[in-house]
Formats: sequence, C-alpha cells, structure tokens
Amino acid sequence: MTLALPPKPRHFIDLWRFDAPTLRAILDDAQTRKAARMGWPKGAPDSDAPAKDRTLAMIFEKNSTRTRFSFDAAIRQLGGHSIIATASDMQLGRGETVEDTARVLSRMVDAVMIRSNAHQTLERFAQAATVPVINGLSDASHPCQIIADLQTFEEHRGSVAGKTLAWVGDGNNMCASFMHVAGQLGFRLRVACPSAYAPDRVDVARGLELGAQIEITDDPRAAVEGADAVLADTWVSMGDTDHDARLAALEPYQVDAKLMSLAARDAVFLHCLPAHRGEEVTDEVMDGPQSLIWDEAENRIHAQKAILAWCFGHG
Repeated sequence: MTLALPPKPRHFIDLWRFDAPTLRAILDDAQTRKAARMGWPKGAPDSDAPAKDRTLAMIFEKNSTRTRFSFDAAIRQLGGHSIIATASDMQLGRGETVEDTARVLSRMVDAVMIRSNAHQTLERFAQAATVPVINGLSDASHPCQIIADLQTFEEHRGSVAGKTLAWVGDGNNMCASFMHVAGQLGFRLRVACPSAYAPDRVDVARGLELGAQIEITDDPRAAVEGADAVLADTWVSMGDTDHDARLAALEPYQVDAKLMSLAARDAVFLHCLPAHRGEEVTDEVMDGPQSLIWDEAENRIHAQKAILAWCFGHG
C-alpha cells in the first residue's frame, strides 16, 4: 500500500518564482478585498473569512512597524489568529536549528511569516516546513511590499503593464524584487544607482530571463525622465555598516521636486517607509500631491491578505 504524500505547501518567498497569472490573481484579489470592506471596522472579518480557525506565526529578526501591524491585521480580517515572537523570544535565538524550529511550528500553526536578517534562513525554514512560509522581508527581497506597491499604483493609474517605473537610490532588496516581477507583469523598470550600490547581477539576470525590460544607469534624471512612477527607499538599512559612505555616494539620488518634475505629468511617488526625510526624499515630495505613500502603507494589509489567502489554497 502506497501512502499519499501531503501536498507541498504554497510558500511566498521570491516573486521571480511566480508566473504572471498567479501574480495577477493575487493583485486582483487584494483590490477586491479592499473594495469589499470599504467603511467597515478594521477588526471585522471579511465575509468569506478564508483563514477562519487558522493561526499565523510571525517571527521577527528585524524591528518592524508596517510588517508587524499589517500581517496581524491581515490574518484577523481573514478570520484567523496570530502568534508573534522575536527570534530572541524563541529557542531559535539560543541555537536551535532553523530546520528544527520549522518542523515544530509546522505542527502548531497553519503558516509562518518571517522577517529575517538572512535570506538563507527563509529558504532553510521553507525547505523543512510543512506549512506555507512567507517572506516578510530579507536582505535579498521584499515581495510582500512590492505587491502592495503595485496594488497602490494600479488603483490610482490602472494596469501597470506597459508603464515605466523608475527606481532611484540603492540597488537593494526592494529594487531586486521589482526586477523579479517586471517581466511577468509587463512594466519597464529603470534603475538609477551609483556603481558602488548597483543591483546584484543575479537579480538583473533573473529579471531579464523572465522577459523584463530593465535599464541600469547611474543618472537619476535619465531614469526618471517620463516615468509613470518614481520609487525610493532608505539609503541605510538595518544591518548596513557603511553609513557615511552610503550617504556620500547616494546624495545625488535624492528625490526632490526638481527630479519629480522630469517624470510624466501624472507620475506618482512611492516609498515603502520608514523614510529618512531630507535624505532619500524631501518633505515636499513625500507630502505632495503625487505621493501615494499612505495608501501604499495601508495596502500592506490588503496585499498580505491576498498572499495569505493564496497560501491557504484560495485562488
């Protein structure tokens, strides 16, 4: 007698692993879920409650505001529950292996979100887990944030297909995730970075293999010229040890009103937050009429609801 193997869990680790129909379905579900609960109390569950009686574990190796609150709100609105811990709260912080922790939590919860220092930790956890594992951020990618960003763009400017997005600043994990998804969703991506902080060649190659139109330059004006969206992030992230060198190299890449004026007339500004006002972006842009950063922050909830629902087998 042959025993049937349990189905492989649906992990959400990197966007380059997904095909266009799956990504489109997640984005559309995020929009639908947001629209369906307009005006509702934030704690009310969605009418279909696809995560009813399910528990999400959240593990934080890095500090968090938006990821922590949005995932907690997301699982509650889907009808489920959450358990939150930092790595230092757990035996993981005292030497238990990643794999052993994954096996234990797989017996106790229905999904795990990890905000990790090292991408390898996520991959090891996912390989050992028998429940879905979600990348809440790692040093290599930030896929949940990109889904929220693209949702925000589309609710204000329509389909991202055929549009031009300009990334300005550090070629970091956010930049990598935009490159990972540009081909599947059909938008052009221009990346302006100083050579010392250019995106990883592996990430560029992955994007190109998936059909992305990616242009790398060291001139922020060339990247922003005529773009439909201008994207930025902090220049110094948690764990970076070259603070002064980063500020010196990236100073010419500040998004100010003059740089935004080179973009398309109806271009929008996006920033994943937290922002260092006066460094990568000026107050005039952050608080100006082209900025969608507050919608973008809110949409972390709705994007992650769609991601969780997909992980649980919906869609």
